[in-house]
Amino acid sequence: MITKNEIKRIKNLRHKKNRKEEGVFIAEGKKTVLDLLKSGCKAEVIYAVDAFDEAEFNYVSPKEMERITLLKSPSKVLGIFRIPKQNEFFQEGLIMVLDGVTDPGNLGTIIRLCDWFGISSLICSPNTVDCYNPKVVQATMGSLSNISCVYTNLVAFLKKSSKPIYGTFMKGNSIYNTSIDPEGVLIMGSESHGISQEVEAIIQHKLTIPRFGSKNGAESLNVALAAAIILGQAFKP
Repeated sequence: MITKNEIKRIKNLRHKKNRKEEGVFIAEGKKTVLDLLKSGCKAEVIYAVDAFDEAEFNYVSPKEMERITLLKSPSKVLGIFRIPKQNEFFQEGLIMVLDGVTDPGNLGTIIRLCDWFGISSLICSPNTVDCYNPKVVQATMGSLSNISCVYTNLVAFLKKSSKPIYGTFMKGNSIYNTSIDPEGVLIMGSESHGISQEVEAIIQHKLTIPRFGSKNGAESLNVALAAAIILGQAFKP
């Protein structure tokens, strides 16, 4: 059984302001909830349609789950977790930086890519979508707990960095002719505006993914797909 106040609260948590005020976020899906629990994230409450043996939970009916889910197709488990303190920033290895990425699905996919390629730190500009947005959390498929996402002023961060700095543009050196330093910084821009002028001024190496198809074909790649291609090349043996 779930109360009207609980339903209202959960729906309000789709908004960043409310998540920040309460210090909590929503995770849906058994795998995502389990991965967060295993990583040490503290669950405030877990709602489940079926038995959930891994932790204490509140039973809800399928209809009640439909009322609280933020997904088009309701999962059988929904958890409210405490937002951890600002994650530790890891200096070692390649660092991914996002400048104004606003699409939740793209950010979630990039977090999964970082997890896959062993990138520990993801640095985001303040205007990048919140990593605790429910759609981002869902798209990470549990990888959120493995990546340190830090929001900060990119210009200040980059000016302090001693690492080689790479950025992606429509015009630049082909990624297939460029060796990306495994201890470098890789910057990806927003879907619509690319990398901001302030950040571009600090970039030392401009990269591009060359087009092999017709000029009348796709005009661009979304940022998550571009990130996958570049990381695949960067980590090529």
